[in-house]
Amino acid sequence: MRYNQLGRTGILVSELCLGTMTYGDGGHGFWKEIGTLGIEETSKHFACAFEHGINFIDTANAYHRGVTEELVGKALKNSGRPRSEVVLATKARIRMGEGPNQAGLTRSHLIDELHASLNRLSTDYIDLYQIHGFDPLTPIEQTLRILNEFVVSGKVRYLGFCNLPAWYAMKANAFAEKMGWNRFESAQMYYSIAGRDIEREIVPFALDQGLSVLPWSPLAGGLLSGKYSRNSDAPEGSRRKAFDFPPVDLERGYSCIEVMQGIAHQHSVSVAQVALAWTVRQPSIASTIIGARTLDQLQDNIAATELALSSEDLYLLNEVSKLPAEYPGWMVERQSQDRL
Repeated sequence: MRYNQLGRTGILVSELCLGTMTYGDGGHGFWKEIGTLGIEETSKHFACAFEHGINFIDTANAYHRGVTEELVGKALKNSGRPRSEVVLATKARIRMGEGPNQAGLTRSHLIDELHASLNRLSTDYIDLYQIHGFDPLTPIEQTLRILNEFVVSGKVRYLGFCNLPAWYAMKANAFAEKMGWNRFESAQMYYSIAGRDIEREIVPFALDQGLSVLPWSPLAGGLLSGKYSRNSDAPEGSRRKAFDFPPVDLERGYSCIEVMQGIAHQHSVSVAQVALAWTVRQPSIASTIIGARTLDQLQDNIAATELALSSEDLYLLNEVSKLPAEYPGWMVERQSQDRL
């Protein structure tokens, strides 16, 4: 297991991060399609992750409407792992109740949700507190002010964001710098070999500003797990059959799978390991978030850190998955040729 710096914080996180969406009771909406693992399975997954060198755990208040955070807190306690040896991340933004103010990035909602997360996780502080997306009603200045207060209070150590456009994240960090406040250090974004959209704006922004990218759904909602192919239907009981998310260009996805199948055969590994090995080696990636329903799936995902893709492998994977040219990107590339 390799370790990378998280933004400009100086702390090191494992190249794989244990995601926790599959831990919960499935009692709220679509969560039952994601996974419904209880405390026994959660504790086993934590033990396996820690044994293999993972020191980074990512959760959110919205996962199973708070149940996941409770299970994470219990599993951490069951592990016997000192709190100081775990980098714990959670999030707030998504709706947590039916009331009109039980969602968003307002000062009021974030105060309520931070305290609720600390209680559910049975901890005094959150290492990485992330806003879980965009809130069109709340000025980012209000959100940044309360986030900075969280850090000053010691209840939060570092800040991150999820699912924001690059221009908005840059605006936020520029305002934080102007005010002398703590800035966002990480960007948790959807990224997979079948969905490389963030390479247009988010990745260049992160590299320029010293942020770390934390990919979620590197297997594209299970599409790249090895269970799917162009000429076969989704297996019964599979997550993507019941919950088709995130959106994927299936033609490009299946083309990627076909190339990965050949590489996986050559290395005697799973297709999922090839997909993960490609992701963790991309520029700006600090830690790739993995999740699993079974211990076997988790162990297979972790094994991706041992897979060394050859230059030929990487060429084939990059070619089959490359993004189509888009303006102004193709013009920037064209006009940069005589300056490189």
